[in-house]
Amino acid sequence: MYVGNCNEFANTLIETINNKQASNYLVSATSVHGIVYANKNLIFKNTLNNFYCNLPDGMPLTWIGHLKGQKQMTRCTGLDTFQTVMSRSANDEINHFFCGGKEGIAIELQNASAIKLGNSNVVGTFSPPFREMTQEEFKNLGTLINSSGANLVWIGLSTPKQEIFAMELSKYINVNYIITVGAVFDFFTNNLQRAPQWIQKIGLEWLYRLCKEPRRLFKRYAEIVPMFIWLNLKSIFK
Repeated sequence: MYVGNCNEFANTLIETINNKQASNYLVSATSVHGIVYANKNLIFKNTLNNFYCNLPDGMPLTWIGHLKGQKQMTRCTGLDTFQTVMSRSANDEINHFFCGGKEGIAIELQNASAIKLGNSNVVGTFSPPFREMTQEEFKNLGTLINSSGANLVWIGLSTPKQEIFAMELSKYINVNYIITVGAVFDFFTNNLQRAPQWIQKIGLEWLYRLCKEPRRLFKRYAEIVPMFIWLNLKSIFK
């Protein structure tokens, strides 16, 4: 888990790209959902462990970090990471590729990035099918990304699909960073509404999202919230 903040991460990322020091670095904005799933699925746990770094996407993760002695850890959400990196790299020769969302969402994100963040360095978009992609399809996508001149690929799917997708895609591309950011594509294009800041700060963004999408999220949160509490109580007392 990354110990720091979004500003530090963005500065490091931009510096390593400009200095050509990063090659296919995998980064995940990891939420409570990802941590809980990793504890019950060894394959996914190994996937996250093989990433360059995992950003703490949510206040509960930073609280646990503080309890375990990482006092400098701050929340570094996928959306905050995306906005910070895109705005700060707007005047650099850093090219971005958007991969994710329903058909047309990635193009909406490209337009929104130019308008809201002043970054027009988006060199390509792709909306993956809902089914698993074949090896040939990954190879074709890799060719598309490599030919675009992208330095950074943003992947906006759901956990664990996006991390597994990123790992597989990394076999076919040569970029600097591949970053998974969850629902950022929908949040930044206003297709999903984010919780107010005060709700985010008290760690109840999950409850806000549950109220907005109860049918889709109830089963997920009914499992991961108590499981996350149990896993960390066990870890702390141990």
